[in-house]
Order: sequence, then structure tokens, then C-alpha cells
Amino acid sequence: MKQFIKTTILLLAILLPALATAHDFEVDGIYYNINGNEAEVTHGKDIYSRYHGAVTIPASVTYNGTTYPVTSIGQQAFARCSALTSVEIPNSVTSIGRWAFTECTGLTGIVVESGNATFDSRDNSNAIIETASNTLIVGCKNTTIPNSVTAIGDEAFANNSGLTSIDIPNSVTSIGHQAFVYCSGLTRIDIPNSVTEIGMLAFAECTGLTCIVVENGNPRYDSRDNSNAIIETADNTLFLGCKNTIIPNSITAIGDRAFAYCHGLTSIDIPNSVTAIGDQAFECCTELTSIDIPNSVTEIGMYAFAECSGLASIVVESGNATFDSRNNCNVIIETASNTLIVGCKNTIIPNSVTAIGHAAFYGCTGLPSIDIPNSVTFIDDEAFYDCFGLMDVYCYIADLSRVSSGNYQFSLNNSYYARRTLHVLQGTADAYRADENWNPCFGRIVEDIFLGTPSSI
Repeated sequence: MKQFIKTTILLLAILLPALATAHDFEVDGIYYNINGNEAEVTHGKDIYSRYHGAVTIPASVTYNGTTYPVTSIGQQAFARCSALTSVEIPNSVTSIGRWAFTECTGLTGIVVESGNATFDSRDNSNAIIETASNTLIVGCKNTTIPNSVTAIGDEAFANNSGLTSIDIPNSVTSIGHQAFVYCSGLTRIDIPNSVTEIGMLAFAECTGLTCIVVENGNPRYDSRDNSNAIIETADNTLFLGCKNTIIPNSITAIGDRAFAYCHGLTSIDIPNSVTAIGDQAFECCTELTSIDIPNSVTEIGMYAFAECSGLASIVVESGNATFDSRNNCNVIIETASNTLIVGCKNTIIPNSVTAIGHAAFYGCTGLPSIDIPNSVTFIDDEAFYDCFGLMDVYCYIADLSRVSSGNYQFSLNNSYYARRTLHVLQGTADAYRADENWNPCFGRIVEDIFLGTPSSI
């Protein structure tokens, strides 16, 4: 089900686990765990003991008569400490855990003490750099990336909403997974011609992003035709877009997650050079109101338009050999199988549709009601998952025994179903009440549809 996307995408830095409640001791406002003969900096037990202001981590700490060298900063140690303004790291620290500074939105200064054998803050960079690999692993809104850095690490600037701009020097060859995820204040990206690797979701949820430029001469990526996009040159795949992207008519594919979480995207023209739209390509583009699929598109990936809650119009161009939007239904239908694969809040399901596909209406919160015609024999996993606005489902299926269903097809995250009504044909309510895929998802099941009532278009 789509929860795996919420915990692997959204693996995203914003989905950090809750702070643990245990630490071994506290000295001078800093919390520690004991690891053998060493101490690790950790977090306090609750929001009232989060770090704030300027924090200087000592090279050693004494507790109950024993002195421990401070050798590590634990996972999430400073996470969500929005009032933290600066941190100094001693030369004794050789290990920094994942998400140690995620969501430290007020952080303006980072200094690693001179002489640290593992990390440095060279050139007054306000960053933590892994010395041996020249990888910047933690940055802040005042970071200046030195031109000796060759990589920006995974989640290095994750959730740094205060970051408004960043200069990436041409020494950098790779940008890690989720490196700038949730940097909502970032408006522009200039990726130099040295960058040949960009990780998954590197710029996801950068909702302020309006300009993307790849320097001329990059051997892997380009921003041809002033497209405001990152394009993989060799295969003409649009890798990353923003709300100002114009897709060039040389593009053959829109890549996985290319526009995912681009909340400012209101419209997009897909040229008829495009043959494939990748997994989650437009996921959670909540302000996207319409989509026109050209007749060239023969492949649409999983969750391509999931959670596009503002989507009101879907049209597949006439002549498409794989998909159609028959009868002005505002859906994408896989023609050969008569399977509805993408719906929206204005969808009317044609009575020629035999299946409602996997996550077809996922997160379609504006959908108030839906008619399911008698032609439907299969409803796949998560077909109407998280359709919070769905109050009434009118089901014209007379014989439920011929219908197979997937998992969680009508489920809600909050499991609040009392407000939802399932309307069925006279004489069929008992069958629906006995069915474990239908009954748990409705507060009421009523027999108020009469034989002969038209079910759809």
C-alpha cells in the first residue's frame, strides 16, 4: 500500500521518528549516553529539554567521578531544535548520526574544532565536512560550500527552510539523496557541469523553487530551451521540474518523481514527444487542476497523479493507442483492459469500465461521491485510499460474488468511516455488510438504489 511511499519518500527527513525518552546523564545542558568508556551526545527526553542558542560540545565530560571522552553525536541528537543558533564540535568527535541536525531551522553557525581527524569546517564554511571524502554532510542556511568539496551528502540540507540560495562549486560531482529536501525557501538551483549524479528526492518539497539551470557542458544533464528543469541528456528524460518548467518537445519521458510535491505547479503542457510518465511523477501536485495526455504516451507509472487533490479535468488525446478518456469521463482508462487507472474529483466512471486500478483515486480529497457501475468486476488495492471527502458511494453492482477486491480500497488513514454512506441496490445490503472489504469502510449501508436506475454514462 501507499504507506511505503510515506515512509521511504517520505523517509523524507520530515518524517523523523519521535524523540526517544532516555538519556544516561546531563551536564551543563547537554545530554549524553554512555557507550562503553565513551560518551555520545543525544537529545533530552521532551520538547522542554531541546537545545537552544549557542551550544559548545566539550571534548570530554565528567559524570559520577568518571571522565568520558565525547566521541560521537547520536542520531537525531539536535533534530527539531529550531532555536539552536550555533554549534561547536570538538576534535574528539569521530561519528555523527543520521538526521543529527535535521530541522534546525535557526542554525546559522557550525564549527568543527581544528585538529579533528574525521571532520572539518574548512574555509569558514559553516558546515560539517567529512575530511577524507570531501563530502559535506551537514549544512545550514549560512553555509558556503568550499570549492574543495566533491559531494553533497544525503540529507545534508534536509528541512532547512531558511536556506534561500546556495552556490554549488564545480568541484562537486554528486548530490545525495534528499540533500535539499524540504528546503522550501530555496528559489533557484544552478547545478554546475561537474555534477554527474543526483540522488532520489534531492530537491523534493522545494516548494519555492522557480528556476533550475544546468551549466552548459555538463556531460550528463542539461536544461535545454530554458526549460527550468534538469534533463538526463542521453535518454531525454526530464529528471527534475519545478512550477515554472516548460517541457521541451525533445523530451521522451518524464522521470520518476520529477514533479513530486511541486505544490505550486498549476498547469503543465506535455508535448507529444513524451511516451512515458514515471512512477509518482506528479504525486502530490495539489494545485494542478488539469492534465492533457498526448496520444504519444504509452506508459504511466504507479502513483503518477496520486494526491493531486486539485485535479478536476483529465483528457487523453484522441488517437492514443494505449489510453483513453471515453465519454468525457475525466479519467485515464487503459483501453485494452477497460481499467480506470487515474481518476479525479470530477470523474464519472463509464459503464464500460471493468476494473478500477491500483490507487486510481488515491488521495483524491475533493471527490464527494462516486457511482460504481455494474460493469466493474475488480477494485484494486488503495483504489480510493485517503479520499477524505468521499461521503457517498453509489454501487450498482448487483452480484457482489463476481467482484474481487484488493486491500484498503476505501481506507482512510484516520479510520474514521462513520460519516460515509454506501448506497446499494435493493436486496443486496446483506451481502455488502458481510463483506470484509466493504462493510468496515462505511458508517451506513443503505438500499436506496432501484433496479433500472441508470448507473453511469
